[in-house]
Amino acid sequence: MLFSLSLSLSLSLSLSLSLSLSLSLSVPPQVLEKGGPYPQVILPQFGGYWIEDAEAPVGTPTSSESSFCEEEEVEDGGGGSGGSPGAGHGYRLECNGTARAYRKHFLGREHMNYYCTGSSIGHLIMSLKQEEAESQEFLRIMLRARTKTVHDRISLAGLSQLPSVPQIAKLLCDDATGLKFSPVLYPRGSQLIVAYDEHELNNTFKFGVVYQKFGQTSEEELFGNNEETPAFREFLDVLGENIELQDFKGFRGGLDVSHGQTGMESVYTIFRQRDIMFHVSTKLPYTEGDVQQLQRKRHIGNDIVAAIFQEDATPFVPDMIASNFLHAYVLVQVQDPCTENTMYKVSVTAREDVPPFGPPLPNPAVFRKGPEFRDFLLTKLINAENACYKSDKFAKLEGRTRAALLDNLHDELHRQSQATLGVSVAGDDDRLENGGHGGLLESFKVLWTAMLYFLQSATGGAVFFAALAIIVYYCLLTT
Repeated sequence: MLFSLSLSLSLSLSLSLSLSLSLSLSVPPQVLEKGGPYPQVILPQFGGYWIEDAEAPVGTPTSSESSFCEEEEVEDGGGGSGGSPGAGHGYRLECNGTARAYRKHFLGREHMNYYCTGSSIGHLIMSLKQEEAESQEFLRIMLRARTKTVHDRISLAGLSQLPSVPQIAKLLCDDATGLKFSPVLYPRGSQLIVAYDEHELNNTFKFGVVYQKFGQTSEEELFGNNEETPAFREFLDVLGENIELQDFKGFRGGLDVSHGQTGMESVYTIFRQRDIMFHVSTKLPYTEGDVQQLQRKRHIGNDIVAAIFQEDATPFVPDMIASNFLHAYVLVQVQDPCTENTMYKVSVTAREDVPPFGPPLPNPAVFRKGPEFRDFLLTKLINAENACYKSDKFAKLEGRTRAALLDNLHDELHRQSQATLGVSVAGDDDRLENGGHGGLLESFKVLWTAMLYFLQSATGGAVFFAALAIIVYYCLLTT
């Protein structure tokens, strides 16, 4: 019950942050007065965003600390067509490769796990595995700290004795002191560790889709559109399947599937084993007399990435939609709609603290309608959201979540290892006698323990919001 209340509180707080903002600014009138051709995107007057340059040197930009997803290599067979839709086009999904390293290299194989209590940089969790490759001996290492996880492989050539666990930790984090490691003796410890490593992985996505008519230059005009033209419906068919929301069993992306409060239908697809729900502005409820159309903004304004569909050339300004959460936009402008020669011109813009993400725009950034365009667009949207998580706002949230989860993982590994040895761990009464907080703060630790087991089966998006909810709950307890 505490978990449900804290989750609801977190979501309401995030909603109020988005909806309490003032009305958005319009495109400067002088831009339209000059006449066409208009640029697809105009940077805000006071900056804060970048536009991807299609004329930049060829080379796939990838966001910081990202790599291509491991399953992409398997599906594509090193670049072949494989079983993934559109895989032959070579558009690659980006992800945090370190988060998948334990499952790929350690889980189910002989290795050792250790935990360090109270080092100068906080609790540490280390995994070690000896490997042989090309007649050489290596030591594969994963060291988890509150700020990051380091994954490395070092050669053991010329070493008569393996380095100690503290020496290895010092090698990867030379500023760490007070390194006292203990082995993880809990038989299910690996399951807890892999759940922690993969807490940030996400296989469910929700993207906004906004229809922009010619001459529309404000948020209120964008959310006021109700008509779905044949060109817009054609574009929605490219994105996915039109589905009835009532009793829908797939990933619903926050939409109501029981009472029709978020409209009757939406657009949904499964792309490379990832569920995607689109929040289409024209399909969300329209409220007469509501200038801001809060029913629509409460969903699209809380998305992280949105696609803007333009039937005619009209400039879009990234801060046109006032939102704390929207960090990247993919602009799609149709040419010759509903014909055999339908083409789509694409532009990309994002907040300045969002790192670049692939696949890169071709030059010219114009696609013929078909599987290749769909593959490019969905890959770009997914990579955009993953890159946005590295922006300052989301990185801080993730950092706090990560630190709290690591501390709880350490405590659980220690408790279970002691229990495996038959050594009792101090109970609630002992903690209170020794100055422990007890009461509400102890219930917070219970929540974290439940959260850790929840990680083993939950999706990345659910984990992010659940962890955020518990952090909000903790903040309320300590104020």
